[in-house]
Amino acid sequence: MIEITDKSQCCGCTACANICPKQCITMKEDHEGFLYPLVDTSLCTDCNLCQKVCPVHNQINERKPLTAYAAKNKDEEIRLKSSSGGIFTLLAEKIIDENGVVFGARFDENWEVTHDYTKTKEGLAAFRGSKYVQSRMGNCYSYAKQFLDNGRKVLFTGTSCQIAGLTNFLRKDYDNLITVDVVCHGVPSPKVWRLYLKELITNNSKKKYNSPSSIHDGDVQISDISFRNKCSGWKNYSFAFTLSKSTTNRESKNTIQFSSVFTEVPYMNIFLSNLSLRLSCYACPAKTGKSQSDITIADFWGIEKVRPEFDDDKGISLVLIYTDKGRKTYDELLCENLNISYKEALLKNPSIKTSVTEPINRDFFFYLIMNEHLLSKVYKDCISTSITKRLRRVIYRKIGL
Repeated sequence: MIEITDKSQCCGCTACANICPKQCITMKEDHEGFLYPLVDTSLCTDCNLCQKVCPVHNQINERKPLTAYAAKNKDEEIRLKSSSGGIFTLLAEKIIDENGVVFGARFDENWEVTHDYTKTKEGLAAFRGSKYVQSRMGNCYSYAKQFLDNGRKVLFTGTSCQIAGLTNFLRKDYDNLITVDVVCHGVPSPKVWRLYLKELITNNSKKKYNSPSSIHDGDVQISDISFRNKCSGWKNYSFAFTLSKSTTNRESKNTIQFSSVFTEVPYMNIFLSNLSLRLSCYACPAKTGKSQSDITIADFWGIEKVRPEFDDDKGISLVLIYTDKGRKTYDELLCENLNISYKEALLKNPSIKTSVTEPINRDFFFYLIMNEHLLSKVYKDCISTSITKRLRRVIYRKIGL
């Protein structure tokens, strides 16, 4: 029976909940907003399958890629809508063309992030682009297994720990499965994201609509979000969102678009400061090829140093091929690419190998968000150099008040 006594030892992949033959494991959200397994001991038979599939407790050896590429989609429109070079879309379209199914992360109707699947190319748009929130996996591992057992080809994309959870859950190799993980800085709390969504609507509806709306009343609603909008370029990307307010006759909507360079966005500053990440992210169990994925994709940060002639600031993908199956799949794509060395890939992409460091004020940050309303204020309180703010942080670390 799986029992979480140290939360840094759970990545939230849900492999344990999906594998349980008695369905006695549910994923429950803690005070930080992350999901952890909870076992109904009255139903548990101690089969220990949950422990056997856990990617934290069953890690494999590190791997180096067979080959590495800098790559970009030839379709400029797709590349513009993608976080980096648009290689995910090429992989996904190939699988759809072969009557396959693609799994990925998308926004739900409340703009929270969930894992889902699509059988159509039209459905791929929802998976395109980065979502800096830990996605809810739900029953996707079980659904993927059903498709695979029925002979359907499956492309499963996710963070490295999610791919590690899937491969452990399946417990055997499938020729009709292609796994793709994304290089991950760490997964932020869904609770922090919900607070920021509320802040976006409340603050901007007051400024632009002169309406004290909230996320729950339906008066002003978010109609689009992009974490990595390229309106100011790929490297200096923007966080963009659209608010819509129904007009008096309810037949049309008054729509306003907003965008800010990521360095000016409180939510992104909190993420990049590592304050809102899951505890397991500070010692990720699935980096350096340990996810068992066929292919790893990422933004090719540092391409201007490695291959400047290939960089146009519209987005370049880094592609690491780990298996012969992954190489065969990638070689059939019609994209622009250049061979690079693994050393060149690592130059400005440390998250391939190295976990981020847990900030000293992480606990203080989560304490504040339970008592404060504005994330921008919470962030400033966590980084302020004023004597008063620093003293408050020291007191909290000493006595928890």
